[in-house]
Amino acid sequence: MAKRRLRTGPTAALPAKPDPAELLRIVQLADPSARRDCDDIVATDVRVYAPVEAEADLTGGELEQVWAVRVAAEGPLPLDFFDRYLAEGLAFRLKGLAVCRGEVIDPADEQESGPAVILPARPTAEELAPLLEPQEDDEFTFTAGDIRAALIPQKGQPPAVQELLPFATELTAIELRGDEPVKLGALALELSEALNGLVVDRWRFRVDAAEELVPPA
Repeated sequence: MAKRRLRTGPTAALPAKPDPAELLRIVQLADPSARRDCDDIVATDVRVYAPVEAEADLTGGELEQVWAVRVAAEGPLPLDFFDRYLAEGLAFRLKGLAVCRGEVIDPADEQESGPAVILPARPTAEELAPLLEPQEDDEFTFTAGDIRAALIPQKGQPPAVQELLPFATELTAIELRGDEPVKLGALALELSEALNGLVVDRWRFRVDAAEELVPPA
């Protein structure tokens, strides 16, 4: 694959060649309908190319050995930056870096956002009351100790939440922010259980355990 395409990305630059079955499992956290197509993986509107060995300069020398997994749109550009999120989420889970438009990103350093709980309908204040405390001046913001929460209507439909769609009337996200990923994850899973939702991380990969929000050791 041409070097310029890997640099243009989105590309997950990994320190070791990923196992094909593990790579498919991770992609299916973002899109449960993802499937293998020869050596590639096809997900919603994108193709995840089979890993190829690349030169260290792809990451500016940050990784001594590089295996590149490029994500490319199939047809029109993917909705909601799904291709870039997919590359960054893969890099996060496989201890790598993401490359997009020549910029090298360490997803483990990105702390601007936290997990979200995607719900099939907007919850009422009464439904949220056991776990979240409303703010007096804003009906869309809540707190739980030092954790901040915001209720945000969803315009798109992340592939990870497909199982909610047959029952969805108004997809809504409760986005959580705070300094401790495990605490955020634990609260997100509690909210999900109480409100029949699904937890996703900042890249819209499904999360089933709070520890999945922490970068791998």
